[in-house]
Amino acid sequence: MDKITVIGAGNVGATVANVIAHKDLAKDLILLDIKEGVAEGKALDIWQTSSINHFNTRVTGVTNNYLATKGSGIIVITSGLPRKPGMSRDDLIKTNANIVKDVTEKAIKYSPDAIIIVVSNPLDVMTYAAYKASNKPSHKVFGMAGILDTGRYRAFLSSALDVSPTDIHALLLGGHGNTMVPLPRYTSVNGIPVTQLLGKEELDKIVERTKMGGGELVNLMGTSAWYAPGAAAAQMVEAIVDDQNRIFPVCACLNGEYDEKGVYLGVPVKLGRHGIKEIIEIELDKNEKKLLKTSANAVRDVMKVLDDMKIF
Repeated sequence: MDKITVIGAGNVGATVANVIAHKDLAKDLILLDIKEGVAEGKALDIWQTSSINHFNTRVTGVTNNYLATKGSGIIVITSGLPRKPGMSRDDLIKTNANIVKDVTEKAIKYSPDAIIIVVSNPLDVMTYAAYKASNKPSHKVFGMAGILDTGRYRAFLSSALDVSPTDIHALLLGGHGNTMVPLPRYTSVNGIPVTQLLGKEELDKIVERTKMGGGELVNLMGTSAWYAPGAAAAQMVEAIVDDQNRIFPVCACLNGEYDEKGVYLGVPVKLGRHGIKEIIEIELDKNEKKLLKTSANAVRDVMKVLDDMKIF
């Protein structure tokens, strides 16, 4: 691909850019931020590793210069503020929705055909905000959550089983957060159902830890994670650039799938050159359907909060 843009040069955005560069996924990679010098400095630092790590992607940082992003095939949006003490959920939604709206509108002015991947939080509603701001078809605007959540889930299972994480295959549905729906029935270790290798009690503990995975890291570090989220977003970029048709859990807009409509929710999709090629519906049992409905309703409530703000 000729050009990829990452908007937001914080920890997550810089990590996304670093992984994309290492994978040589584009001729040019633009890292953009609102704070003077930050994107320029981090981009220069990454570029100076090119001869050491053997990649050719030219990494350039800019401050609010959207013209430099012109012609991007993929735009990754990581912009937004973390929730601060005393800030309500609604305050966070309004603040970050305005940021996502602003950067989306500016970016698509110069890259009208770009695929948009949203990493900003609250993830599900910020993906919806980018969709509203871009006026693009929903298969070209989606969010990164499921790959991160399954990454955490697989890491925890790997530790519990003392096996390679690369042998673990897993799937989650639903919103990004404590209403996500891990699916032990669809989790296996090199083809062996995980339910044959772990007892229900231990598996339930891992599922709960996965749901609270982001909070665990905030409690440890005082800030949110960046290595795993950055790598997860870059893996989505790679699937698009190389037209891999990978099956990933992605925050996508449902249009009747899973009996849901008009809600952005984590579901398995086929991801390739043109974005979401297909939303895959898997069979769910009664309890899984109930959990997914609960998750969808929770996301829909937050989407309504955004709608009621009349930002769009």
